[in-house]
Amino acid sequence: MGDEKVRNVVLVGQGGVGKTMLAEAMLHLTGKTTRLGGHAGTKPTLDYDNEEASRGFSISTTIAPIEWKGTRINVLDAPCYPDFVGDAYAAMSACETALFVVDAQGGPAAVTTRLWFAAEDLSLARAVFVNRIDRAEADFATTLESLKEHFGPRLAAVTLPMGTGDAFSGVIDVVHQVARHLENGKPVEGPVPAEYADTLQEARDALCELVVEADDDLMMKYLDGEALTQEELEGLLHKALVERIFVPVFAGSCVKEEGVISFMDNVVDYFPAMADFGRIPLVNGEQLDISPDDDRPVAFVFKSLQDPSNGRLSFLKVLAGTVTPGLELVCARTRKTERLTHLFRMMGKETQEVKSASAGDIVVVPKLEAQTGDTLSVTGKVEAAAFRFPNSLYRIAIEPDKRGTEDKLYTFLEKAADADPTLKVERDEETGQTVISAIGEAQVSVLLDRLEDRVGITAHTVKLRIPYRETIRRVASAEGRHKKQTGGAGQFGDCWLRLEPNPGKGYEFVDEVVGGHIPRNFIPAIDKGVQETMAEGVLAGYPMIDVKVAVYDGSYHPVDSNEMAFKTAARIGFQKAVEQAEPVLLEPMAKMKVSVPESYAGSIMGDISASRGRVEGMEAGQGAEAGMTTISATVPYAEVVDYATRLRSLSRGTGEFTIELSGYEQVPHDVQEKLAKEYQERRAAGLK
Repeated sequence: MGDEKVRNVVLVGQGGVGKTMLAEAMLHLTGKTTRLGGHAGTKPTLDYDNEEASRGFSISTTIAPIEWKGTRINVLDAPCYPDFVGDAYAAMSACETALFVVDAQGGPAAVTTRLWFAAEDLSLARAVFVNRIDRAEADFATTLESLKEHFGPRLAAVTLPMGTGDAFSGVIDVVHQVARHLENGKPVEGPVPAEYADTLQEARDALCELVVEADDDLMMKYLDGEALTQEELEGLLHKALVERIFVPVFAGSCVKEEGVISFMDNVVDYFPAMADFGRIPLVNGEQLDISPDDDRPVAFVFKSLQDPSNGRLSFLKVLAGTVTPGLELVCARTRKTERLTHLFRMMGKETQEVKSASAGDIVVVPKLEAQTGDTLSVTGKVEAAAFRFPNSLYRIAIEPDKRGTEDKLYTFLEKAADADPTLKVERDEETGQTVISAIGEAQVSVLLDRLEDRVGITAHTVKLRIPYRETIRRVASAEGRHKKQTGGAGQFGDCWLRLEPNPGKGYEFVDEVVGGHIPRNFIPAIDKGVQETMAEGVLAGYPMIDVKVAVYDGSYHPVDSNEMAFKTAARIGFQKAVEQAEPVLLEPMAKMKVSVPESYAGSIMGDISASRGRVEGMEAGQGAEAGMTTISATVPYAEVVDYATRLRSLSRGTGEFTIELSGYEQVPHDVQEKLAKEYQERRAAGLK
């Protein structure tokens, strides 16, 4: 099956609007399944993961390969719950068209808007399916107007509903001017009822006005008052979709399966194939020609999955040539040769082996080392421009419930992060914590459930430890004297230290000893003793920074003095001097940029102020970001370590932010007292 016979469509939109049900309806109507999955107590074919069943939403992209009128439609059902939206971005990168499923009652919501602009960035054709027309409050005309308000005037209906709520009985095909409905699961066509004649004409005029922009000659003809022929209109639909100057809007009900066949017909007739986009941009700025006949095949890994029953699976989009089992390709990132042992077509969790896949098609390959975003080619020199994942700004530490299972936990987390680019795992050497960076809480919750389910160990999340620092505010001197006599050789070290603040210059050590009061060979031991004490902290157990230390006097014993004695003396002297040098605690500051719709800007700024932060600027969005406001601020990191969760609540899921640590500032007195007290209590209990 060549590229012209394959269409790749990703289903996206707000969670809970029926995306999976649309794919299930397509599977059922094309005979792939015997019953409508996920309805009236039947198990869905696509949401097969236990976690998806228990949570009631898609967590991972699944594929429904639909065969319709001699064309394969690879339908990618992407999760759009905010925490798993990274999978939707990846799925969009493998498709030519993004179909936005919206509710006929609610219209477009926050996630829909975010993904709409992501699809625009990826230069995808877009279409909309207005679902649940059979609901009592459904209103197709109002929803269409709302869509135009959100996404511009380039949307037009290609199917219209006949009736709404309980009276919904089918759809009108605007292009072919016929009425369609199902009878006993079979499609029936007939004339359009007279009461819809005006609505149909209005919709057809709106459609013609939009798509005619795809052809200058036909536009002149149309503006001169000449009507488009049926053939001209159908040719323009395809061209306008490919050129992304038109967004078709479909009406239907996935549960009743009405409007779904009209949608599939349109996909086959007008939706773009990969070859329609001509060439694919590469990392080096060159372009890759799309041709199934190329004898140097190229494939792109857009998703990796650790499947409980099939092991590691890689989802591949064939960009050029034809791939076959046994083919060896080279990964552009690692330069390693990978062998495609088997090619599978997946339907939910079911796999079917295939003998080849040509440019434009999607297959699943087991046991590849390649990661999401990798390009495989004959030479290894071809690298497709990778897509940008959303930032993983929700950070939390994970600890196993049982001691001795740390290695198993870390291995599992590394494998999970390897398969999911929105998940990162790192070991924070300073705090000793295993830290996960994710998009949100639900993503981490699913991870912990899978850890128990697949590895048999349990773990829990703990707050991140904030990397505070200590320093001093004034000059102080003290003597460090260490004397120990135990039968044989004793220990003796004596040094005078002067400490002074050294803002922004880090640690400096100066030897001012004259007259041989301390032999030169013991000076490095004093330096080491000071540095070790600074690393442990004095005030609240955090590393000290920006201190200049001078050793200026002392004494020694010709027999009992040694490096260890002077190191210990230095620790004693340093601690005594710090206590007199007005020690203070510093907290890391975060530079933030928060982008939200204008209506939420006030509450965001109020929250920043309440978090001891400083708003440093506001900027109104332009172009695709119109209506958005970006707020720049500096906030104590301790106050925004959980900001991903807070922003979602404050902006109802519409906000995005970036954050980076930037310098240190003194903590308020009450915070310092609290942390110092906690440190003393830990030490008294024998803890660090």
